[in-house]
Amino acid sequence: MKLVSFLPPVLITPAGIIGLVVAFVVILFITALAFRLVTQTRAMIVERLGAYHKTLGVGVHFIIPVIDRVKKVVSLKEQVKDFDPQAVITRDNVTMQIDTVVFFTITDPKLYTYGTENPLMAIENISATTLRNIIGELDLDETLTSRDLINTKMRLTLDEATDPWGIKVTRVEVKNIIPPKDIRESMEKQMRAEREKRQTILIAEGEKRAEILRAEGDAEALLLRAEANKKEKILIAEGEAAAIFKIKEAEALGIKIIKEAAADKTVLQIKSLETLAQVANGQATKLVVPTNITDLASSVMMAAEFAKQDKEATPKK
Repeated sequence: MKLVSFLPPVLITPAGIIGLVVAFVVILFITALAFRLVTQTRAMIVERLGAYHKTLGVGVHFIIPVIDRVKKVVSLKEQVKDFDPQAVITRDNVTMQIDTVVFFTITDPKLYTYGTENPLMAIENISATTLRNIIGELDLDETLTSRDLINTKMRLTLDEATDPWGIKVTRVEVKNIIPPKDIRESMEKQMRAEREKRQTILIAEGEKRAEILRAEGDAEALLLRAEANKKEKILIAEGEAAAIFKIKEAEALGIKIIKEAAADKTVLQIKSLETLAQVANGQATKLVVPTNITDLASSVMMAAEFAKQDKEATPKK
């Protein structure tokens, strides 16, 4: 039994094929728009029918095409903004140029997207006005030496002002402080004079120290020479004392030997004659004459005669 179909046969024409392909491409494109991939350190703001819908974090998300749209992709990394130099006036009416660098992070992507039209321009303007207020309370010298104070005050002010915009100011740095040309020249002269002053002081202190060291050296040399002379004299005196002691000891030993030998008068007279002969050799200028001169007169004459004969017998050189 045959089944009879009442459906008309479907004829696929080339135009129909093209239409199917176009429809498939459109469906594929719409499907691709429905899936969004959010990478690390990024956030995606999605609006539905023109109003804020949600914030997409890391991962793959599905949104309704045409109805939902991505308003903005926000970076959550710490960002750095280098602002142009700003003209500021110090308390003592010195105009200078100061440029700053601001480090900030976005803590709330929704507030960052809808809080202000141009957040970076707003930060720049607040930074300029805050910098003028801070520098207006400082004079030139304080401005040049108070970078940490300026950085801290600016960071606190900017952080408070940008909080409604979902921005956290983490750091503010004053990069360059450029005084006027005449002020820079005066500062250079002052620094040069200060360096020359320190150089002169160092040279004078060096010369003073050298003179002190030379004086101390001379004093120590004098002390050492005096000590050496003292030791020399002590050694000479000790040597002379030892020599005298040895002489006296020898004389005492000779007397002792004579006593022990029981020398008689004849021996003593011979020793006396030998002594008188040595006295009469013409070398001594003084003579000590014993009391018994009458007994020794003949002996002296004999000794003198013997000495005269010895001199005549001695050949002349």
